[in-house]
Amino acid sequence: MKEDEVLAEFRAAGALLEGHFILSSGLRSPVFLQKMFIFQDPIRTERLCRALAKKIEDRFGKIDVVVSPAVGGIVPGYETARHLGAKAIFVEREEGRFQLRRGFTIPDEAKVLIVEDIITTGLSSRECIESISALTKNLVGEACLIDRSAGKADLGIPYVALATLDIPTYPADQLPPELAAIPPIKPGSRALKA
Repeated sequence: MKEDEVLAEFRAAGALLEGHFILSSGLRSPVFLQKMFIFQDPIRTERLCRALAKKIEDRFGKIDVVVSPAVGGIVPGYETARHLGAKAIFVEREEGRFQLRRGFTIPDEAKVLIVEDIITTGLSSRECIESISALTKNLVGEACLIDRSAGKADLGIPYVALATLDIPTYPADQLPPELAAIPPIKPGSRALKA
């Protein structure tokens, strides 16, 4: 699947939003990718994750276990694992850190890959990588549907993206005038309280 086809899927799902958004990283952006609009459509999700699985196999070969960060990575992680013929597990935050829970384990010999939804700064990915690296020496890399950092996110491990975009982000105190003129909204879930 080509990058323009990936973006067409996001546009067709109404998942490519424009305005003034507060990202989970705290940065601001004129563009938000509402991946849940993709994931509510199993056929669209299957199509994208099948293409991501192909890209993963081309880069990393056979994968045994896919690990995803909860909540946003669970759906693409599961669907991509299905196409890879791999197990799908996820990490959750407990006491502020990602951890495997629910009895999930990683076999010693398993070749492990992290699957994320969207990478912006790579913070969630790095937190997930730190957590999984403590459990296995066989973490081979990461994959995501969209890398909105234009390849600039430093994860510390190799990664592939189905599409790579260069979407600007800004600290809240350094907004361009056209963005500052629009009231911000925070569509993500990282800061939600129980």
